[in-house]
Amino acid sequence: MATTEQTLREDLESAIRARDEVRLATLRMVLAAVQKEQVAGEVARQLEGDELQAVLRREAKKRREAATAFEEAGRPDRAERERAELAVVEGYLPAQLDDEELAALVAAAIAETGAEGPRAMGQVMKVVTGSVAGRADGRRVSAEVRRQLAG
Repeated sequence: MATTEQTLREDLESAIRARDEVRLATLRMVLAAVQKEQVAGEVARQLEGDELQAVLRREAKKRREAATAFEEAGRPDRAERERAELAVVEGYLPAQLDDEELAALVAAAIAETGAEGPRAMGQVMKVVTGSVAGRADGRRVSAEVRRQLAG
């Protein structure tokens, strides 16, 4: 089975052949970020599943924030490009949880910990973060935990 990094490299070659400029530029940026992470620190290393997913999530977050910034600055053309790049990066990430699935995970964590009230937010977040594992944005998770603990 091919690793995510191998898949990225193969897709880069396909994008070159297809002359898909957005996909090509995005994959080059992602692979550069992966390579930078691999050589960071004392010894160069090969990134494994979770580490590679963390790099992809970081790149997706950059695109999301850039799209918002360009939209607010009145640059819809640049915002659209960032959203197109975001779509490419998200193709390599696990599927995001929908609101119902996230609410169910949070409810289960609250039941498991016996947490009550906003003061128990950290305790619940610790449990939920492990089960969410990159399938939902941290702000969405904390907002749902806060909502359920308040109600």
